[in-house]
Amino acid sequence: MRLIAIGGSDAGISAALRARELDPSVEVTVVVADAYPNFSICGIPYYISGEVTHWRNLAHRTHADLEATGMKLRLDTWASSIDVGGQRLAVRNPDGSSDFLEYGELIVGTGAVPVRPPIEGLDSLDAVDGVHLLHSMGDTFALTESLDRIQPKRALIVGAGYVGLEMAEGLTMRGIEVIQVEMLPEVLHTVEVELGALVHDELVKNGVDVHTNSTVTKISKTATGLHVDGATTDGETLAWDVDLVLVVVGVRPDTELLVEAGAKTGPRGAVLVDETMSTGLPHVWAAGDCVVTHHRLLGTTYLPLGTTAHKQGRVAGENALGGSVRYSGSLGTQVVKVFDLVAARTGLRDHEAFAAGFAPISTTATPDDHKAYYPGATPISIRITGDANTGRLLGAQLIGTRGAEISKRVDTYATALFHEMTVSAMTELDLSYTPPLGSPWDAVQMATQAWVKEHQLDTERATIQKDNR
Repeated sequence: MRLIAIGGSDAGISAALRARELDPSVEVTVVVADAYPNFSICGIPYYISGEVTHWRNLAHRTHADLEATGMKLRLDTWASSIDVGGQRLAVRNPDGSSDFLEYGELIVGTGAVPVRPPIEGLDSLDAVDGVHLLHSMGDTFALTESLDRIQPKRALIVGAGYVGLEMAEGLTMRGIEVIQVEMLPEVLHTVEVELGALVHDELVKNGVDVHTNSTVTKISKTATGLHVDGATTDGETLAWDVDLVLVVVGVRPDTELLVEAGAKTGPRGAVLVDETMSTGLPHVWAAGDCVVTHHRLLGTTYLPLGTTAHKQGRVAGENALGGSVRYSGSLGTQVVKVFDLVAARTGLRDHEAFAAGFAPISTTATPDDHKAYYPGATPISIRITGDANTGRLLGAQLIGTRGAEISKRVDTYATALFHEMTVSAMTELDLSYTPPLGSPWDAVQMATQAWVKEHQLDTERATIQKDNR
């Protein structure tokens, strides 16, 4: 059997590896649009900062490692169209010639592309001018070339999501003065505003000039660099003279190949797949950032994450060989480091829970990460969201210092969410304890206990009010 996977990032490589693992007799070919298969796009900010010392270190596996599994790599090869009926993939080769690759099963992992916001001048300026989008290894090399050539003293970042925040830190670590512009009321919009404000404060503490409720309207080239015009949501005009502009405002699914082949789309224009990663087209599967996400609390949505793409790719690779596994679903578990602060979330925020038909109530607690009598204890801001009717845990958001094990603590909540636990049941978990690292009731449990206490008080008040009437 001949299997072709399109895409050299998380989904495509995971699918190819799973197929080879299950059946070494299967001929697996991976078609990669560039020359960098299985590189960590998530690691790019740390290469820019200098913490990752060489770009080759971003490779999860080397070219030789991948070929040692038995897969074939077609690098710098562009997949141009799918002949579904003929089970052929049209490709453009590195030399510009075209041909067809026949397949028994096809897995598409074309990923996502950066969103280009409607900024005047953005389409006419590029890396030569010091204006960059950042999503691929090619984008990374263009940015490092600009950093070496221009030696920027001031840079402006459009967007304050995960990549924007990581790049604010990375450029600051290079000694560059950073201006960050975000159109929403606060940075890191995936958490509540009051928690995002803690991240905002951390940026300012480290010298980043943050402008929220603001947009960039125009970028123009000057004799000495770049001039950026902007505006606040209340109409105040803004202007900056900088040496470099980085636009990182999110991604959209790259679906052209599948849509032209007849695939249907869903939320955010992502390709619809079922839980087996089938596109509905015969012998065509898809996974990763180009497809919808099956969310355990929201149903069908779009939530592009590397962890999701790895899991979906593995499912697609197995089912393309005749398997019957299903993707178990996402909870949107995410974490980001911003200087010395770590922010994480899993599950739903209040507005998302309302939209999904739950009755959410939330409580914020600030337990210490370990016993206060042991030196170095720091508070963690933890917001718990649960369902008022059933007590089911719906989500958690955490902000704390890098040493407070934020990523592992959010994983505890993610595990509880995966198994549909109630908030009160978190108290029953048998979690580890030693004074330098935790408390007899861990911080995750103290936060859920605060939710239970507040919710019970609300219920008691409502009962008393009802009896008095």
